[in-house]
Amino acid sequence: MQFDPTSLAKYGRLTMIARGIVEGFLAGVHKSPYKGFSAEFAEHRQYYPGDEIRHIDWRVWGKTDRHYVKEYEEETNLKAYLLVDASGSMAYRGRHPSKFQYAQYVAASLAYLMLHQRDAVGLAVHDHQPRQLIAPRSTSKHLLRIVNALDQTQPGGETSLAPLWHQLATQMRQRGLVVILSDCFDELPALFRALRHFRHRRHEVILFHVLAPEEVEFPFQKWTQFRDLEAPGQKLLVDPRQLRKEYLKNFAEFQMELRRQTGRMQIDYHPMRTDEPVERALGVYLTKRQTRR
Repeated sequence: MQFDPTSLAKYGRLTMIARGIVEGFLAGVHKSPYKGFSAEFAEHRQYYPGDEIRHIDWRVWGKTDRHYVKEYEEETNLKAYLLVDASGSMAYRGRHPSKFQYAQYVAASLAYLMLHQRDAVGLAVHDHQPRQLIAPRSTSKHLLRIVNALDQTQPGGETSLAPLWHQLATQMRQRGLVVILSDCFDELPALFRALRHFRHRRHEVILFHVLAPEEVEFPFQKWTQFRDLEAPGQKLLVDPRQLRKEYLKNFAEFQMELRRQTGRMQIDYHPMRTDEPVERALGVYLTKRQTRR
């Protein structure tokens, strides 16, 4: 089943959306893009009576005419934290799903994927303060809790992401995977310090930069009234043609600096546009990630 973000609502619950997106992706690959619960080969040792026959390496026997068994080291479960920005700017929708709605679909899909692998997933939905905080769990019922938390949240409030990211980095005591879904509309130096805090605590970090196409292209031609989504009541009527060149220059520099600094910190930076089907945008990233493993 194919999902288009412009008509996702007709499929009903967010759980079903996530399931369709993830199962569509998994159907085209042979292994997970994330390291979940598994056993990793460590070394061979000589077979002794009482060892399980299924652990004998028959290829080695064919070459040496001796029985050796494979020994494994059990890996720990992946512990993932989904950080979803619910500040006012994420409410912008244009002609497509809002940035927050798009982030909901991506977060629910990633939760479904990781829980499918029996990994532990937690959730933090926030603006400048926590809205929903769910500790990582790996049980089958945990997906419903995450999806309900996403479904029940409406974006709004001022942006002050960095202080909360610092707080969350301090609270995440066990090293894991931190997935951030945000438009990153905050002071960049403060954001970079918060991202560096996650890396200092040895978390792997993925930043999905969720943007509306209007923010990237600024296609407005006629006089337009712009509203501040984080300060209700503040409006500005402007001729966008006079602003377009300067806006595009500033936005390009903003995105370039995000890409440059995250690259220096070895953080995966991946932009997502709300006019791109979720399964395609997520599939492109997950496939790229898989090929690096």
